[in-house]
Amino acid sequence: ERGGNNSFTHEALTLKYKLDNQFELVFVVGFQKILTLTYVDKLIDDVHKEFRDKYRNEFQQKGTLGLLNGTFDFKDDFMRLLRDAEESSKVRAPTVMKTFEQSLKSQKTVKCMIETRGEKPKEKVKTKKNKGSKKEGTEAVAAPGKAPAGDKQPSAAGDREELTKDEILQKNREEFFKRHMKAGEKSSKSPKPEAQKEKGKKPRVWDLGNSNAKVLDYSNSATNGSTEACPVEEFDPDTALGDRNREPGRLYDLEYESDDEAEEEKVIQNPSKPSAKKGGLGGMFGMLKGLVGSKSLTKEDMEPVLEKMKDHLIAKNVAAEIAVQLCESVAKKLEGKVMGTFTTVTSTVKQALQEALVQILQPQRRVDVLRDVMDAQRHRRPYVVTFCGVNGVGKSTNLAKISFWLIENGFSVLIAACDTFRAGAVEQLRTHTRRLNALHPPESHGGRTMVQLYEKGYGKDAAGIAMEAISYARNQGFDVVLVDTAGRMQDNAPLMTALAKLIAVNAPDLVLFVGEALVGNEAVDQLVKFNKALADHSMAQTPRLIDGIVLTKFDTIDDKVGAAISMTYITSKPIVFVGTGQTYCDLRSLNAKAVVAALMKA
Repeated sequence: ERGGNNSFTHEALTLKYKLDNQFELVFVVGFQKILTLTYVDKLIDDVHKEFRDKYRNEFQQKGTLGLLNGTFDFKDDFMRLLRDAEESSKVRAPTVMKTFEQSLKSQKTVKCMIETRGEKPKEKVKTKKNKGSKKEGTEAVAAPGKAPAGDKQPSAAGDREELTKDEILQKNREEFFKRHMKAGEKSSKSPKPEAQKEKGKKPRVWDLGNSNAKVLDYSNSATNGSTEACPVEEFDPDTALGDRNREPGRLYDLEYESDDEAEEEKVIQNPSKPSAKKGGLGGMFGMLKGLVGSKSLTKEDMEPVLEKMKDHLIAKNVAAEIAVQLCESVAKKLEGKVMGTFTTVTSTVKQALQEALVQILQPQRRVDVLRDVMDAQRHRRPYVVTFCGVNGVGKSTNLAKISFWLIENGFSVLIAACDTFRAGAVEQLRTHTRRLNALHPPESHGGRTMVQLYEKGYGKDAAGIAMEAISYARNQGFDVVLVDTAGRMQDNAPLMTALAKLIAVNAPDLVLFVGEALVGNEAVDQLVKFNKALADHSMAQTPRLIDGIVLTKFDTIDDKVGAAISMTYITSKPIVFVGTGQTYCDLRSLNAKAVVAALMKA
């Protein structure tokens, strides 16, 4: 699926490869990484053509067995091609800069570059006069019946010619003020409103709010996770939970109905309707149009289809750079492949692109949070998850959803409030803690408080608070620690350094990047720079990078799901959770086929 990148670096070596899909061959060239060989691409292309043409008949007659059992004497040919490639790189002379005599500037004379004072204003005045005369001409043509107006205008133009520049400016100002005064008189004549609005603001009363100020005052609440002093807020569990019929603790897959399924349902619903038949041979020729019979695909065949596919992917919020790379990888995968008799180029390219997208969304490493938490339990230590991302993507909200999911699976959670910068961040987490405890009271869990908040207020060192929270969780026997961090832009070097310090010092088990599904090209920039900052500012020899992704606001994008592709393509890391709404139950796991179906929808 990453066929667009045809090089691979391993320690001191760099490998470049080329595929021959027709005969299923792979050509690989290896060279020292420190060497900048400009002729490598030419060499591998030449070897590919020479080798394929020389043994074409043997491949066609014997097939795969011919490749396994055959002997290929190609050393002399390879050495000749290598010498030719080396010579061709030496022949190219470096580009020489132009001399001053060859440039356009040398052709200009000194006279044309000298500017005298007062020339340009005169030219401007002349143009104004010409414009004025043109206007007069048009007015005279448009209204020949108005003799007095026609007589006045030439005299006005003549007067203007006699006036100096300062007098013209003064006259224009006077005309402007006259017009302004007339407009003011007109507006003053407009009728005044009978009843004037009362001055001052009225406090807004929210439907789901609480008018009692004492209930809303949480300033005296205790810290370090003790929730006994916090007043219990009355709220409707349905608004917090959403679907009451779901299975507790289960993380459902994303659902999406593809066009094919919808068409099948329509056919099942309307079996009595006769199929519309096209008359004559037109229907037959329409079916056969676009079919390619037993021929190998070329780039020229695929180019128009891939161009449409690229535009389609970009329209679905896939980053432009990644859409281009995907189409290039599909082209390399299909070039030279022999198609079936009744197969169109469009269907073949679309099928290959779908397969590539599914592979991208299913990375090699799969994050199983519940299994990892149970493994940490056996070692009698808390499982630590750190959330990071840019401002306003929903880190705190989705942290609360993940807390609820962990509690429903029987694990106790300590939330570390390490966002010591944003006003209201600690209070937001305290509210979530209070609500989660109301949904899962200690009485339902044998007197054990399932979720607590560890906070030290604002303006403190986030890395220190996280370290204290992990130590507190170890002593109190918590299963999971969820570390909330402040939102930061990927270009802010001091804040990125602080995040790298927090991760390096506390060594969390899982680092989750929280990104919203609304972004397009920005997703690539964010992830690349977050990973780079974590690598650059870490003191460790093997720095900790992003382990997984939480994709939020998925319910706001309809079928524009390209951000999921962009994020997984850049990092090769899985999307662990998908946020799909505002309630605690609106958390899903990624279903690759559902996302690809939405992406390929026309």
